[in-house]
Amino acid sequence: MGPEGVPAAQQALLRRMYEVFSTDEREPFMQRCLAPDVDWPNVLEGVRLHGREAVRAYWARQFAAAHPLVRLEGLRLDADSEAVVATVRPGMRDASGDDRWAEETVEHVYRFDGDGLVTRMDVRPHSAGGSAASG
Repeated sequence: MGPEGVPAAQQALLRRMYEVFSTDEREPFMQRCLAPDVDWPNVLEGVRLHGREAVRAYWARQFAAAHPLVRLEGLRLDADSEAVVATVRPGMRDASGDDRWAEETVEHVYRFDGDGLVTRMDVRPHSAGGSAASG
C-alpha cells in the first residue's frame, strides 16, 4: 500500500498518468490506463464522456485550444469508498511558455476495474477534511 492506503499498482498508474498528461506520451499511455468504456468528465461542457475515443477527442480539443497542465500533489483512498483521490493543482502553459498554476487544488476521484484500469473519473473541489499526502 502507498500513501494513505492506496494500492501500489494504482499509485504507480496515476503517478505516471499525471507525468505524461502534458506530453506526447499521453496518447500511447491512454491504452494502458483507461478502460475501453471509461466514464470521464468533460468539465468544460458539464457532460460525461464514454470510451477512450471520446476522451482522446476531448483531450485533443483541450490541447488545440491551450496547453493544460495538472500537477499531482497527493493520493489517498476516499473515506467513503474504495476510490482513489488524487489532489491536483490545475494550470496552463501560456503563450510565452511559462507555466501558470491555480491557487486552489481540486480532487480527481478514480475508480478501477479488476484489471487495474480507470473506469471512472470525477472532479470535485478539494475537501478540507481530506489529506493530500504525497508519497
